[in-house]
Amino acid sequence: AFGVIADIQFADAEDGHDFGGCRRRYYRHSLRLLREAVRAWAGESPPIDFVVQLGDSIDGQNARRGEAESALQQVLEVLGQLSVPVHHAWGNHELYNFSRARLVHTGLYSRPAGGSDGPPDRECHAYHCSPAPRLRLVVLDTYDVSTLGTDPGSPRYQESLRVLREKNSNDDLNSPEGLKEPHFVAFNGGFSQAQLDWFDEVLKFSDENQEKVIVMGHVPIHPCASNGVCLAWNYEAALSVIHSHRCVVCVLAGHLHDGAYCLDPHGVHHLTLEGVIETPPESNAFGTIYVYEDKMVLKGRGRIPDRVMHF
Repeated sequence: AFGVIADIQFADAEDGHDFGGCRRRYYRHSLRLLREAVRAWAGESPPIDFVVQLGDSIDGQNARRGEAESALQQVLEVLGQLSVPVHHAWGNHELYNFSRARLVHTGLYSRPAGGSDGPPDRECHAYHCSPAPRLRLVVLDTYDVSTLGTDPGSPRYQESLRVLREKNSNDDLNSPEGLKEPHFVAFNGGFSQAQLDWFDEVLKFSDENQEKVIVMGHVPIHPCASNGVCLAWNYEAALSVIHSHRCVVCVLAGHLHDGAYCLDPHGVHHLTLEGVIETPPESNAFGTIYVYEDKMVLKGRGRIPDRVMHF
C-alpha cells in the first residue's frame, strides 16, 4: 500500500485564484490538508510502504515573496513525520522556485545516490526502485526538456525553446490560444531521448522479470487523462515506450487540478490526481492505493473518488 497526493502548492499567503481568475486556491490551508493526509497515512493498518508526491509541492509565488526555501522546508517537515520513503516528482512550480541544479540539493531529490537507477544526467529526476517483490516504481521527469529552471544560455534551454516556439506562436508561451496542439505551452515539458531510452531499458528488464510497473510523473501522458492542455509535449513518445512492453499497469500524474482517469486500449490505467491547492479547507485530496496480484484499489479522501483498477 502507498499514499498518493498531488499539487499541494503551499504558500504562506491569503487565498487567491488560478490564472483564469475563476478557481479559488487555498494556499495556506494546503499545508493543513497535507498534515491531515500524513496523520491518516501514519494510522493505516497494515502500514503503508511509501508515499508518492506528484509534484508542485509549493507554489510559484514563493519565489516572488523570497520564501521558496522556507515554504519547501515546511512541506518537507510535514512529510518527514512519515517513517516511510517519499518519492517526489518535479512539477512546474518547483521549477518556478528553484533551478534544476538547486533542486538536486533539496529534499525533493528522491533519486538514490548510487547512479545506476536513473539516466546518466544526474539533473534528470528520473529513477526506478522495487518497493516489493515483482513490483517496480518508475519516476519520470516530465520537465527533462523544458525552459523552466534552466539557464537561458544552456543547450537544454535553447533546445526546449526551439521545440516550444516551433509549435507555439503566441507572445505568451503559457497561452494555448489558437494552437493546433494546445499542450505546447511553457508550463508543460517533455522527455529527452536519453530519458526515453533509459525508460525503455527499465521496462525491458521488468518484462523479463515478470514485474508489474507503476509509472509516476507530474504531467499526464495520455490525452484522455488530461484536458488536452495539461499534457507532456512528446507524450506519444512516452506512450509508445509503455505500449511496446507488457509490464506497465498504471501511470500516476498530477498537474490537472480537476483530476482525470482513463483505461487506454493497451489496458494501462492513467490516473491524474485532483490537486490539494483547489480543495476547500473542509475537504481534502489524497488517497491510499492498495496493490494486489490482479488489481490496484484506490481509497480516496475528500475530492478523490474510490477506484478499482484491474490488471
